[in-house]
Amino acid sequence: MFPVIFLLFVAVPIIEIAVFIKVGGLIGVLPTLALVIGVAIFGTWLLRQQGMATFTKAQAAMNRGEMPVGEMLDGFFLVLAALLMVTPGLLTDALGFALLVPGLRKGLGVLARRWVMARGVQTSFYQSDPHQQRGPRGDTTGPIIEGEASEVHERAPRLPPEPPA
Repeated sequence: MFPVIFLLFVAVPIIEIAVFIKVGGLIGVLPTLALVIGVAIFGTWLLRQQGMATFTKAQAAMNRGEMPVGEMLDGFFLVLAALLMVTPGLLTDALGFALLVPGLRKGLGVLARRWVMARGVQTSFYQSDPHQQRGPRGDTTGPIIEGEASEVHERAPRLPPEPPA
């Protein structure tokens, strides 16, 4: 865990600074800044387009009674792409743009599913007994009892003011 955190918070900014210096030396400071700003604007527009398409596909899958696993993974990678593109830097922008390529996201989704299945992580969305309710950790919390409820608003009795001391 420590090496991953080290890479994220120390190595990535150092690499980004080195890339900024190199690109700035090649094309100049203002074009480099314009490139970073332009990539962020274009990435935001592209992300909005693909995000809405992914949301529409997820809705269609849910309307068919299917669990939209692929669409959820797509959405996760789109959010990751947005975070990478919002982070200032050319390397993170490139990684964020790479995640906007639908084929790459699909391939990463396949790898993610294989990784989860290899670890034996499974979640059941359906219960065998419809009268048992499951808690957040999968334990049964008892039968489901149907009923009606209504809120009653009663005025609290007023207490007399306290005498001065």
